[in-house]
Amino acid sequence: MTARDTGAFMPPAEYRTYLYPPESPRLASIRGLDAYEYREAAKAAPFTGGLIRGWKPLQLAEFRGVTEDGTLRPEVHVWEPARPGEEAPVADMVAAARELLNALDEDGRAKLSHPVDAVEWQTWANPEFLQFDTGIRLEFQPAEVRQRALALVEASLSTDGFRLVHDMMLINGFLGEVVGLPTILNEFSYNFALYGDPAPEAPWGWQLFGHHCAVNCLVIEGRMVVSPVFLGAEPNEIDEGLHAGTSAFTDRIRLGTDLMAALPADLRDAATVYRRMVDPKMPPGRIHPGDERHLAGAFQDNRVIPVEGLRAADMPEPAREILLEIADSFVSLLPEGPRTARMREIRDHLDETWFSWIGGHEAGDVFYYRLQSPVLIAELDHHCGVFLDYDTPQPFHIHTVLRTPHGNDYGRAYVRAWQTRNA
Repeated sequence: MTARDTGAFMPPAEYRTYLYPPESPRLASIRGLDAYEYREAAKAAPFTGGLIRGWKPLQLAEFRGVTEDGTLRPEVHVWEPARPGEEAPVADMVAAARELLNALDEDGRAKLSHPVDAVEWQTWANPEFLQFDTGIRLEFQPAEVRQRALALVEASLSTDGFRLVHDMMLINGFLGEVVGLPTILNEFSYNFALYGDPAPEAPWGWQLFGHHCAVNCLVIEGRMVVSPVFLGAEPNEIDEGLHAGTSAFTDRIRLGTDLMAALPADLRDAATVYRRMVDPKMPPGRIHPGDERHLAGAFQDNRVIPVEGLRAADMPEPAREILLEIADSFVSLLPEGPRTARMREIRDHLDETWFSWIGGHEAGDVFYYRLQSPVLIAELDHHCGVFLDYDTPQPFHIHTVLRTPHGNDYGRAYVRAWQTRNA
């Protein structure tokens, strides 16, 4: 039995060294604000207001998809229905979605629901402040509605995938308790939306987003796409209370350093784009004030991200296997059948996959890495403090991002193919 199972107290974690004093203006100035009051305060604050203004030109643009050079490759997402044994759990998802709809009144259902190809898919964001109030805000819903929304997430994802997503929400609530901001940071400070009509064959999906947790899921004729996904944590553990022992991303961190260790020195050098997390050799704009080093986060649906680093084709076989383990960790939200299909797609493009690294690669170092292929972008980045007081990246504040390049985020390439076929 683990500490998480028993609720036992854990030894104080390193992140506690960086707690702001409770009376610090950083915390006291926003304490007690609800999500909508904080949204207005964030617009007026210099840092968060600057982020919002910087993202504004990217928001609600016509969707094309992330590419490496600006040219879409539609052939990498040729449509076919799910193969036998690879079907998504659509029947369970439909049942859970209808339970959620039945728990809402007419106004709630109208706010929750959007067309399957609506631009509102692109309104997700990972900061703690609202920019788009898409769908319903779970913290202001009755317990029954909150639980039925989570039940739909659970019916859609793998057991480990649902646990990871829910852990992000729990860690967010834990952070709110630790810093005394429960009205801004809590387990249910998330928006939830439905897209399309939940049905066995036609395309439909759901979206969950808020601080450090954003998941977009679409199903169509048994196929499933789960991307974009943003999962992060500050801190990446819970060290006291009912959920003590919860931690996140330890596998993705270990696998990253394992991959670097599996490369000979010359290939490690080839993979390392910058040796420092903030490197004087970086071009202007390489570090974003909110996203820091990761490139494929919120509002980056059409970004051009050139490949860099080391090709998987040039790696020794043990390193290639670890690279595939990293990819599998990122797509582990998918249930067994769709996960099998997704990993086949990733393997089919393995020789076109690039691996890049920033920072140190020894145990305890902070770093950034990216896997990138025509069908996958997976990023991990250690970040500076937001609600904890440090201005250099630390190992306990982590952002991870998953994308499906060349137009299939939100399952959009599949939806367009289905619409064309059924016009």
